[in-house]
Amino acid sequence: MARILLAEDDESMRRFLARALENAGHEVAAYGMGGEAHDRLKGDIFDILLTDIVMPEMDGIELARHAAELDPTLKIMFITGFAAVALSPDQPAPDEAKVLSKPFHLRELVAEVDRMMAAA
Repeated sequence: MARILLAEDDESMRRFLARALENAGHEVAAYGMGGEAHDRLKGDIFDILLTDIVMPEMDGIELARHAAELDPTLKIMFITGFAAVALSPDQPAPDEAKVLSKPFHLRELVAEVDRMMAAA
C-alpha cells in the first residue's frame, strides 16, 4: 500500500483517480489546488505525489519542486495531457519523476504506482 498525495484541479478526474487508487488498496489524500497539497506535505509524509501539471495558482511542476525539497525520497508522478509542452528545459521537473499522459487507463496508473513502490 502507498500513501498518495493527489493534486488535480478537475474535480471529477480527482474523484475518479482517488477512488481507483483506493480500490487498489492505496491511501489517498486528494486536493484540487497545488498550494493546498503543498500545505499538506509540510505536515505529513507520503510515498508518492501524483499531480496534474497544468493547474491554477501553483502548477504541478512547482508543487513537485517544493515537495522534493521537503522530502527528497518522495516519488513523483505527473498526470497530464500537456507533457510535451509543460516539461521543458526552462521548467525542469525533479529527477526521477514519471509522466503519465492523458488519456490513460486506470490499470496503467495503478500499475505505475505499483512499479514505483516496488522500486523503493
